[in-house]
Amino acid sequence: MYLRPFLVIACIFQFGQAYTQNYYLVWQDDFNNPVLDTSKWTIETGTGVNGDWGTGQIDRATDRPENISITDTVSGASGSCLVLTSRKENYIDREYTSGRINTAGKFSWGPGHRIVARVKPKDVRFMGQGFAFWMLPDETPADTNYIMWPQGGEIDIMEYVGAIPYHNLGSVHYAYDWANNEWQSWNHAHQGFYYSYETEQVPDPSEPGYGNYPPPLGAMFAGSSAFHDYGIDWFDDRIEFFIDSTVYHIHYFEDGSEFALDGQDESDISVIGGKRVGESEYSNHFPEWHPFEHQMYLILSTGVGGSANTYGGPIQSNADFPCSIFIDWVKVYSTEQPNTATIAEIAVTPDFTLVPNPANTSMQIRGDKSVAHFQILDAAGKPVLEGDKTNVAVSSLENGLYFIQITTSQGIIQTKTFIKD
Repeated sequence: MYLRPFLVIACIFQFGQAYTQNYYLVWQDDFNNPVLDTSKWTIETGTGVNGDWGTGQIDRATDRPENISITDTVSGASGSCLVLTSRKENYIDREYTSGRINTAGKFSWGPGHRIVARVKPKDVRFMGQGFAFWMLPDETPADTNYIMWPQGGEIDIMEYVGAIPYHNLGSVHYAYDWANNEWQSWNHAHQGFYYSYETEQVPDPSEPGYGNYPPPLGAMFAGSSAFHDYGIDWFDDRIEFFIDSTVYHIHYFEDGSEFALDGQDESDISVIGGKRVGESEYSNHFPEWHPFEHQMYLILSTGVGGSANTYGGPIQSNADFPCSIFIDWVKVYSTEQPNTATIAEIAVTPDFTLVPNPANTSMQIRGDKSVAHFQILDAAGKPVLEGDKTNVAVSSLENGLYFIQITTSQGIIQTKTFIKD
């Protein structure tokens, strides 16, 4: 069985001139399975290597369904949604918990791709609450097994905080100097622009500042009130940040691509297609590593601020929790048409059946003979049984509804439901 690649034709306006770019869907997760697809995503837990994920936040990320779940009850979604939730609760050593997933070591992308997610940060309404859809390096230089931040670069496709409820920030982080691939406090550059949901462009002034939070529930121009598509078009020489169909920040990699050739990082606002668009350069400061010419992996993370520079400021005592973010889907497109085998490998899922269903003492996984592993989860998503056989003993389970995740030897996962009676 082969599937045709899904083609998107994008009309991009650059300096008033329209040109057409073909995009082919090469990867997606629409979160329509009842549990997270762990063949695509890794759940991150803990507090990061330095106890605050390097961002000053004060939450602990967990793999519990209280922080990472899937629901089919969200109005306006195209199907089910991934739900990442931060909570105010005493858990291990922290007073807040959160959810955080990434595609590191599994899937990564670079120039020649469009990367986009449909997101509604519903409960991000107070200072100290925030959500990010972002990217970090999944490649390293040939002579080392790591690359230091920010030498490796960072792309923040969506950075939405409750302290700035009517705007989103799209930005890049990078270094001024290679510095022997070591951390130096001075060696950090950042270029970013805000997007106004009301005017659909860079606001005036371009730095909106903190305030006007919490927005009223359902406020028309607050990012928390509706789903939007947050994405980048990643070219060989630049990254274009967009929300829905509007480009609002263009970052060029080389000095002189947009401004005078002067060896200085610069930024300014131009009017393109009648909209204020932020333009910035440059990030190729040293020959050892050009950060945005390499593969990066995706991260979806929510968190709680603990300092002035974290999620728009420290968490407020009157902030409402739980704080949930809905992700309808994540999609990646390529400018190059993939071969049909690649599309089939990504998109085709083996067809399994469970016999009998309902089951009392045992059941069989029938269909594709390449079953490598199964895991049974209860209705709350908690693992209760696993193994590597097609004959599954279920007599130890209590009566009720369960999910079974079946993984093939090719790493493809399918989820089925069954009833233990």
